[in-house]
Amino acid sequence: MTPSTDYQFDPTKTRDGYGGIDIVVNFYTPQVIAEKRVPTDENFRDQVRMADDHRRGLTPEQYIEKMDRAGIERSLLIAARCGDRRMSTSTEIPYSYIHEACQKYPHRYSGVAGINPLLGIAGLKELDHAVKDLGFVAAHLYPHWFGQAPDAAIYYPYYARCAELGIPIMMQVGHCLVYRDDNRLATVAKPMLLDRIAIDFPELTIIGIHLGYPWTEEMISVATKHKNVYMAGDAYAPKHWGQSAVHFANTFGQDKFMFGTDWWVIDPERAVKEVDDLDFRPHSKKKIMRDNALRVFNLPT
Repeated sequence: MTPSTDYQFDPTKTRDGYGGIDIVVNFYTPQVIAEKRVPTDENFRDQVRMADDHRRGLTPEQYIEKMDRAGIERSLLIAARCGDRRMSTSTEIPYSYIHEACQKYPHRYSGVAGINPLLGIAGLKELDHAVKDLGFVAAHLYPHWFGQAPDAAIYYPYYARCAELGIPIMMQVGHCLVYRDDNRLATVAKPMLLDRIAIDFPELTIIGIHLGYPWTEEMISVATKHKNVYMAGDAYAPKHWGQSAVHFANTFGQDKFMFGTDWWVIDPERAVKEVDDLDFRPHSKKKIMRDNALRVFNLPT
């Protein structure tokens, strides 16, 4: 596919003179929704107060328009894998869907490969393909969808492979909501569990996403302890990040915190405005909105 020259980003139109990077974006297009590849039901969408027009999904082009309005230059699109595919309540987004969007708009999108540890060696080969052939920049894991804590043995081959490939892995830590009434998942991933992984794999870059809420202080402590552990403020509107997370990002943790939305959950236009309202120090804000992501994911500038 020939990359499109449309939808180029213009940093001069942003408040700060640079574009943000959203490291957690779900790829919910009309096609994905029609194919029932979304792991949440209407009750969940009501719970997070999702706008009606968002529930129908956005095309890659429509989402870039939203990014432009928010001042976001690049979004990392997740090919999410949510549970055992032998179960009707589980879903996944094919790597090919993400790759197509990234090929068409390489200056606006990068791919993140979801992990299903139940696939064993086949899953490792798929991860290799995603990184080496499709250009994906990271891996992604939802521990609660597989019912095992992040430090379980089933994940360790994938951590080793990510370290070998030189890519970071992001994973949800903290509690999980009721994504759908017919499959209530247990919370299995407290942030402190990343401590053991960081020790066992010092070469692996680990990103705890979703703030680690309600154990945000734990997430901060692990990110402070280990040079290879980071955290992201996605899935919660910035005005709800909490004083400790904002202080961490603004001061001693300014090199360890990254911006994200977990779209659909948080609208990027709202998120960027609320970050502006938090009055970060300019140098800290640029790090959490852009520079840290460029470095951690080895993104093009």
